[in-house]
Amino acid sequence: MTNPQVPISTIEAPRARGGFLLYASRYGTLVAFLALVALNIAITPNFLSMQTLTVNLTQVATIVIVATGMTLVIATGGIDLSVGSLMAIAGAIAPMIFMHPAWPAGMMPIAVTLAILVPVAVAAVLGLFNGMLITRYGIQPIIATLVLFIAGRGIAQVMTNGNLQVFRNDSFQFIAMGKIAGIPTQVILMMIIVVIAWAVTRYTVIGRQIIAVGGNERAARLAGLPVKRVKLYVYMISGALAGLAGLVVIARNSASDANLVGLGMELDAIAAVAVGGTLLAGGRANVIGTVLGAFVIQLVRYTLLANGVPDAAALIVKAGLIVFAVYLQQRADKS
Repeated sequence: MTNPQVPISTIEAPRARGGFLLYASRYGTLVAFLALVALNIAITPNFLSMQTLTVNLTQVATIVIVATGMTLVIATGGIDLSVGSLMAIAGAIAPMIFMHPAWPAGMMPIAVTLAILVPVAVAAVLGLFNGMLITRYGIQPIIATLVLFIAGRGIAQVMTNGNLQVFRNDSFQFIAMGKIAGIPTQVILMMIIVVIAWAVTRYTVIGRQIIAVGGNERAARLAGLPVKRVKLYVYMISGALAGLAGLVVIARNSASDANLVGLGMELDAIAAVAVGGTLLAGGRANVIGTVLGAFVIQLVRYTLLANGVPDAAALIVKAGLIVFAVYLQQRADKS
């Protein structure tokens, strides 16, 4: 029974504040995305043109591909700092395969196929290596993945002797430069990966296991869930998607530079996941939110550049978005 001496407003206020924070944490990314679109319509010339749409979609595609894998990793309570370096490794391997002079002209389709499959497989194995450091040797994820964050780019630089690999191969570059029904191939790849990841986290056993492991690893282990196997899976998937994103980047640029491919991508991916509403502590996987988070990050950068603001300012805004997203998550959980 409500105490008549306590004003109703003091009882309802915390509930109202908690409700606001809950809605902000759930729908704040969508609101931010719509606000950025509206702002650009108002102040950015030609924002609604097909060219601008294509530029933003192709720029965000690699972020979404990497961030989707990062979402699964973070949902288990982990982190993957190695994704940018794995992109560089995959990007270094691919040209070395299809540019090899030993390939006869008639075998080039096989060379291109291998140039796609082998780098992705190598990146997946390296992701599995991250998972083994974490599950078998008990190394903290941030430390375990820091190993390849540092060494991975060095490996890519050693493989290429630090040289820029310039190429022109229409068959390979179709993964980034081609179009299907007028839609860029890399955007189609992005959508396929997002739909699969969304379906897995929402409707499959492995998806529920990922959430359970991130929510309470000890309880998941006591319940008989294959905690180690789940972690191995998510790090392997994260590595494979990073490798694929590396191929998209070099195909789009017609060149592979081990010094630059994937540079800073781990930060963009983590930012997209955080802004998108996936808890950095684990126990939740919001794949659609990650996509929106990636678009918010891309639109922030595009808005600033299109209106004459230096790119460095986008880094400051990105950092602020992460801090604000984490703040909303923590306050919503406490409400």
